[in-house]
Formats: sequence, C-alpha cells, structure tokens
Amino acid sequence: MKKIIALTILMIGLSNPVVQAQNFTLKSNELGGQFTNKQYANSMGFSGENKSPQLYWENAPKDTQSFAVTVYDMDAPTGSGFWHWVVFNIPADVHELKSDAGDTTKHLLPQGAVQSNTDMGTPGFVGAAPPAGPAHRYLITVYALSKKMELEQTATPAFVGFNMHFAVLSKASLLVYGQK
Repeated sequence: MKKIIALTILMIGLSNPVVQAQNFTLKSNELGGQFTNKQYANSMGFSGENKSPQLYWENAPKDTQSFAVTVYDMDAPTGSGFWHWVVFNIPADVHELKSDAGDTTKHLLPQGAVQSNTDMGTPGFVGAAPPAGPAHRYLITVYALSKKMELEQTATPAFVGFNMHFAVLSKASLLVYGQK
C-alpha cells in the first residue's frame, strides 16, 4: 500500500511540473551603475552627448498591450524630483530602445511610441545635469501596460504617470547614479 501511495505521489509530481516564472527585467548594454558622458546634458556646465541610454527588457507579462519608459531624477532639488524622459505607447512586440532614441529629430523610436513632455516642458530625452554635491539617483523604469495610453504628446509627466497607474501590469527598473 505504501508503494502505491508513493508511486501515485511521484506520478502526480511528474505530471504537474513546477514552472518557475521569469521576472520582468530591465537591462542595458551601455549602462553600469553610473551614467556615462553619453547620458549627461550638453548644458548647465556639462559637455555630455545628451543621449538616452540603450535599454531592453525581458519576460513581460503575457497580457501586455504596450510599454512605457521613464527616467526620473529622484534627487533633483525641486521638491518633486525631475522627469528626464517619458515615452509611452511602445508597441507590445518591442523589447528594446536604441541608444539616442530620445532624440526627437532622429525618429529612432518604434512607430506609435510617443515621447511626451519632460520637466523641461519639451518632449524627448533631457540629459542629466546634477548640481555639485552628492550623487543623484536616476530611476529608469519600463512599465508593462494593459492598454495603450490615449494621451497627447504635450501631457505632463505627472498626468502620464496618473493615467499609467491604472494600467500597470508590472514594472522593472534600473538605478544609476550621476554626479558633477
């Protein structure tokens, strides 16, 4: 009897293998723990290239209808941080943004993606320009969304964030540092 029970348990275990779910993950081939000269502004005392970083993501939820990407300076001396890049309506079959995709004149974003206004009041990527002092933390996040966002390009980062809040299936982030 013990052998039959043990065999039954073994057979049930083999017929229902445990599948480990993969985590939604954001990565970059050009970023480590700190921004390079590429991601710094070419103003405000910096001579950077003002290029958005190359990013790619893996293992998005299966129900994803679109993606959004943001770059946010958590330590900007504004009382509310600073949004350096806001992109939404990235098609669900896209899993990478090329370096400098944030340059609105180069048209490197996938068709349908929208770069809305940053905290500079303009669309596109705004390079890092932290004032002298401690390093700033830049949170780069990709959002898997349950729908496309019905927003204008002129939408503020706060308004985009408010609307995304109700559609987020999952998100993944990278934290990088920048310092003058």
